[in-house]
Amino acid sequence: MPEYLLPDVGEGLTEAEIVSWKVKVGDTVAINDIVCEIETAKSIVELPSPYAGVVSAILAPEGETIPVGTPIIAIGADAPAEAGAGAPAPAAPEPEMEIDLSNPAASGSGEGESLVGRMKADRGPTRRPRKVSSGTLATHIQAQASFETGLASPMVEAAEPEPAVPASSAAPLEPAALRVLAKPPVRKLAKDLGVDLATITATGPNGTITRGDVEAAYPGVYVEETSSSAHSIPGVSTSTGEREVREPIKGVRKMMAGAMVQSAFSAPHVTEWVTVDATRTVEFVERLRTRREFRDVKVSPLLVLARAAMLAMRRTPVVNSFWDESAQEVVLKRYVNLGIAAATPRGLVVPNIKDAQDLSLLELAAALGDLTAVAREGKTQPAEMSGGTFTITNVGVFGVDAGTPIINPGESAILCFGAIRKQPWVVSEGGTDEIVVRHVTTLALSFDHRHIDGESGSRFLADVAGMVEDPASSLLF
Repeated sequence: MPEYLLPDVGEGLTEAEIVSWKVKVGDTVAINDIVCEIETAKSIVELPSPYAGVVSAILAPEGETIPVGTPIIAIGADAPAEAGAGAPAPAAPEPEMEIDLSNPAASGSGEGESLVGRMKADRGPTRRPRKVSSGTLATHIQAQASFETGLASPMVEAAEPEPAVPASSAAPLEPAALRVLAKPPVRKLAKDLGVDLATITATGPNGTITRGDVEAAYPGVYVEETSSSAHSIPGVSTSTGEREVREPIKGVRKMMAGAMVQSAFSAPHVTEWVTVDATRTVEFVERLRTRREFRDVKVSPLLVLARAAMLAMRRTPVVNSFWDESAQEVVLKRYVNLGIAAATPRGLVVPNIKDAQDLSLLELAAALGDLTAVAREGKTQPAEMSGGTFTITNVGVFGVDAGTPIINPGESAILCFGAIRKQPWVVSEGGTDEIVVRHVTTLALSFDHRHIDGESGSRFLADVAGMVEDPASSLLF
């Protein structure tokens, strides 16, 4: 039976988290059908099936981070038979049988079932019901089956009561034999917080451990997320009186944090600002939106800024370069892989548009729209985030005026685009100064001061600002 091993989806990543399964045991899949979503240090990736057949086992639970090369799903040629459709169970327990109570699907036939608890030689498409002796272990298995599968009649049936065995001669149960009852999301929460489930007093039905039990046992304070907001406001009491949230750092967020620290402490950053009258850009964007060829794409001032930045690089190519520390060289790039920083629920990602300098204004608008839509859905692929040469971060969408952005690793500069606001502005016409209401924005450029000096950085920023102030001036470049 073929097992699908977690592949390396690119960039030499060594592990990934199983975010969600798109199939369950018993489903029939074809080659290239999506079976699950994984989160790497780069993004969320959908994994297609390399095999065709029936899913016989899910080998990696949701929420678990596993190394590349680990089996995640088994796909066979035939569908598994209905649970309990095999031969009747023997009267006496089989000594070779191993009951894995730590597996949430070990005692039932619900979705996501993993076929364990049988003789290895007998593993096949069918599963027969088992009888176990009455008592604590039987009761625990019965409860486990009812709890995890939700069946009215659990797979494990209690046998007829057996004669009592004197306590002195009864074999003691191994500690692992009485594993606690908890749903997979609760187990994941306990794992993330480092809480031992065996030490928790269960308050749920049938002796199950609830999310609240785990939170209560955590030495810190954990606030349950609500459907209306991802987190409670720090420092503000919730209805339960809890005031802090602890969230594991992993996946995209962990990669982002490491990259930002590396960039901030390896490249000496310099940031310059310029405030610009962007009224003509706003008017130009409005005119573009009325044109027939632009009606099916999103047009915004970001489009004008992106084109202006690429044109300004023609006069200041060092902005589109990279400091190669190991080779002690500055690598000047004659192409622009334009990165757009995008905030997603899983962290900041910077996908880039390959060879953006070759695109027409219409093609650039379409590429920007596709890039941001895919990023917000968390579907950006690792290849789309590698090889960037220059980045724009648009903080204006959050109503922020400016900032001091950190350079994306592998690049030498990043341009911050602030909010466009109506403000009083001094305009000179016919030798007379007057104050009028204009659309004003602030641009901020951070650059690597090891090889981009103040003159180069200032010239580039002034050229971009000039084209935002008057888009027609782009014809001069």
